[in-house]
Amino acid sequence: MESAEIRRRWLRFFEERGHKVVPSASLIADDPTLLLVPAGMVPFKPYFLGEVKPPAPRATSVQKCVRTPDIEEVGKTTRHGTFFQMCGNFSFGDYFKEQAITYAWELLTSSVEDGGFGLEPERLWITVYLDDDEAEQIWREKIGVPAERIQRLGKADNFWSMGVPGPCGPCSEINYDRGPEFGVEGGPAVNDERYVEIWNLVFMQFERGAGFGKDDFEILGDLPSQNIDTGLGLERLAMILQGVQNMYEIDTSRVVIDKATELTGVRYGSGHSSDVSLRVVSDHMRTSVMLIGDGVSPGNEGRGYVLRRIMRRAVRNMRLLGAEGPVVKELLDVVIDTMGEQYPELITDRKRIETVALAEEAAFLKTLRAGTNILDTAVTETKRSGGSTLSGDKAFLLHDTWGFPIDLTLEMAGEQGLAVDEDGFRRLMKEQRERAKADARAKKTGHADLHAYREIADAAGATDFTGYQHLEGEARIVGLLVDGVPSPAATEGDEVEVVLDRTPFYAEGGGQIGDTGRIRLDSGAVIEVHDVQKPVPGVHVHKGRVQVGEVTVDSPVWASIDQVRRRAIARAHSATHLTHQALRDALGPTAAQAGSENQPGRFRFDFGSPAAVPTTVMSDVEQKINEVLAREMDVQAEVMSLDEARKQGAIAEFGEKYGERVRVVTIGDFSKELCGGTHVHNTAQLGLVKLLGESSIGSGVRRIEALVGVDAYNFLAREHTVVAQLQELVKGRPEELPEKIAGMLGKLKDAEKEIDKFRAEKVLQAAAGLAENARDVHGTALVTGQVPDGTGADDLRRLVLDVRGRIPGDRPVVVALFTVAGGRPLTVIATNEAARQRGLKAGDLVRAAAKTLGGGGGGKPDVAQGGGQNPQAVPEAVAAVERLVAETA
Repeated sequence: MESAEIRRRWLRFFEERGHKVVPSASLIADDPTLLLVPAGMVPFKPYFLGEVKPPAPRATSVQKCVRTPDIEEVGKTTRHGTFFQMCGNFSFGDYFKEQAITYAWELLTSSVEDGGFGLEPERLWITVYLDDDEAEQIWREKIGVPAERIQRLGKADNFWSMGVPGPCGPCSEINYDRGPEFGVEGGPAVNDERYVEIWNLVFMQFERGAGFGKDDFEILGDLPSQNIDTGLGLERLAMILQGVQNMYEIDTSRVVIDKATELTGVRYGSGHSSDVSLRVVSDHMRTSVMLIGDGVSPGNEGRGYVLRRIMRRAVRNMRLLGAEGPVVKELLDVVIDTMGEQYPELITDRKRIETVALAEEAAFLKTLRAGTNILDTAVTETKRSGGSTLSGDKAFLLHDTWGFPIDLTLEMAGEQGLAVDEDGFRRLMKEQRERAKADARAKKTGHADLHAYREIADAAGATDFTGYQHLEGEARIVGLLVDGVPSPAATEGDEVEVVLDRTPFYAEGGGQIGDTGRIRLDSGAVIEVHDVQKPVPGVHVHKGRVQVGEVTVDSPVWASIDQVRRRAIARAHSATHLTHQALRDALGPTAAQAGSENQPGRFRFDFGSPAAVPTTVMSDVEQKINEVLAREMDVQAEVMSLDEARKQGAIAEFGEKYGERVRVVTIGDFSKELCGGTHVHNTAQLGLVKLLGESSIGSGVRRIEALVGVDAYNFLAREHTVVAQLQELVKGRPEELPEKIAGMLGKLKDAEKEIDKFRAEKVLQAAAGLAENARDVHGTALVTGQVPDGTGADDLRRLVLDVRGRIPGDRPVVVALFTVAGGRPLTVIATNEAARQRGLKAGDLVRAAAKTLGGGGGGKPDVAQGGGQNPQAVPEAVAAVERLVAETA
């Protein structure tokens, strides 16, 4: 049975039994504690925590998941993979243990003809939690599983929680016996290779307290309603139904192995190490395609680093298998063709996925060539010094300067018999990232535990946002935190976080920064608001300082935003939409949004592109945007279902999580996007948009910076002033300036060339005199000295080589000349073959001179170059070279 058919049967089975089919959420987790979705229940977490009302009492999904903690085990075992699909059915206070168990058994054991998976009942083993007598009884008496195929396991194996205080409960797992060829008998308690877990049923019935690990926490009591969360691994079931040995050999993975075999000529099954590499390629290419498809771009932080690490491991394993050139295009095409039946968006988005992936492959191949040389040098130096561990600072240098992932350094160093000081590397990385991460966390959540915000939400409900229609209005304080701690009151000077029952303040989101303004109380107290965030869904947290008086919970207030600032932000946000559409019109759908930030009077817009956008295209995009402004198009917002929005062609931003009802912002007949931000009412209100330029911010991602309205006008006014000044200087009209300035620069360049030529000739004139005055040091002709200041490195090098060539080659020759250029000393030293036979090498001599000069240098044995910081030390450096020649010659 194909993987796509397993997916169809799962969703059809539960839909027929009253479950709402929920599409897979993006792999980009809408959870500050997660980078990527690692489990099928993650998108439903707000429902289980009671933060959001579920869309239906029953739901089912096939969720894309990525887990990387065991990435080093990928390819080595039958069960570890970074990408997998989790089939789940969920009940929010509806059915419980008996129904969940009955559904699972029915779907697994019903015949294929009747819509089931057709597994033999006698090959299924059950585990339950130690004291879950109820589940054991249902399996034994209701389903008819023999007692000898039901095993009880402890908290570490058969009890589930989120790892934090909240819902928890016992599990019951269904395991499939693959037969004696996979190990000894005895059930899943004895052998989890033979008895493979395929379905986990979680019975959420308790509330857990604080604690660590899988079993070190207290059960506080029963939940008010009992929930069901189950998960079946699609790839594991496919492995069983397709009769293959491991997950890498199922239909959606084996095709990638076959393509890798075709590209490298290495047959799958020919050897353990090559098989591991082929499996790594198969798994990692699937994961890469799915991540890029969901809007992740390779980078050095967060989920971008996860993607980069996975992609680069795939490419490197292909090179270990013998591939020499680019291979990603053919591999990802196979993945898209295979997975496209289950995820059609991969096919429609193929071009963008290819663009991002190929750019990362090209960058890595370049990095691999440069970084490998640096790593080889570091390994050689470590071994030469008798060490067995590559230092943390070397690993950090490889990562920070050459983009070499630490896992790649670990692998390649290990292949040469060296360990890596990971602790030292991690420490240096931590120091580099600590401040930025701390700043980001403080901005998003202040200093409060998210639990405090959830308690406010539970007590007062979600904040009613009135800011689309009103810029000020009445409200009531329903929550107050002082220095991150819930408090009934705050006084003048306190840093506070305020939650209102309703607010006109926009909370940062969708690329738009939060509003600022004031909250006034009837008592005369005033809170100056400097930021607004949504640390938990639906709760607007106003961050500010009490300017005057005392603030208390439950007080009525008047909330008013900075209206001038809001209107400037709205202009920037609407301009962002216009820029997005104009770019897509110019470059195609691959110019998809990858991020944005809308501030008063200016915005930045990130988008996918494999290369720089030509200046002519940028000019066309800017012209098109301003033409739309002149057409005075109305800007309208409408709330509709997500399906309806998609049918209307509304553009959705990658990485954003949308509910069933979405807000669609339409700008005339030009643009239509899903957006929760604030906008102008008509494009004429923008006045003017000026694109300042575009640049690269990462592999396959470009950034446009732009100004809007008065800010754009002020910029152009300054530009006009500069142009007027240039007109006065060069005595020409504006349209003549480029040609006139280019002519002046050309003449200046020609003059500089003439000066350089004159200087070089003057320097070389000294060559004959220097050669004639060579001193004999134990049979070696030695020329040392300082040439005029300002002599360039190239001229100095030519002079040294000219002098060396003028002295007969039948005797050892050393030429060491010095100069000062730009305030810094410089030296070039050359030796001939006869001198090198006596041990006089240019590199050694340069290092001795450069050390005296307070710098460094190096080169080849015949010619080397160095420099330093102390020009006064040139005479000492000359003497150092003369001493070393005398000692060696």
